[in-house]
Amino acid sequence: MSRLMSVALTEDAVHARRKTVTRRLGWATLKPGTKLTLCRKVMGRKRADGTVEPLVRIAEVEVVAVRREPLDSISPGETALEGFPEMTGAAFVDFFCEHMRCTPGTVVTRVEWRYLDADQQPAGVAL
Repeated sequence: MSRLMSVALTEDAVHARRKTVTRRLGWATLKPGTKLTLCRKVMGRKRADGTVEPLVRIAEVEVVAVRREPLDSISPGETALEGFPEMTGAAFVDFFCEHMRCTPGTVVTRVEWRYLDADQQPAGVAL
């Protein structure tokens, strides 16, 4: 069974298969070859009334590269791989820090993946 990863802030880019890289706090032990299921939202799906939002699976991917680096070392062109082609590196760092409550020098895990073909999808996964 693959690990689940939320892509709530970049869901459209994942649907369009434009996003192939993500930066994460944690995930330091992730290894190439690991299969991930990219989902709309993974944690925090329980509502105040006790019901739970359904788990919406968007895509199955395989990790091809993992490295740890300071967030502010993002190189030109990486923002497009992150799903934000219009953003500069500095704007992406500001966006990430605002949403993740960290600083530009925070060491993050850069994860790169490839999308698996439809014939490799587990049964029951709708894209």
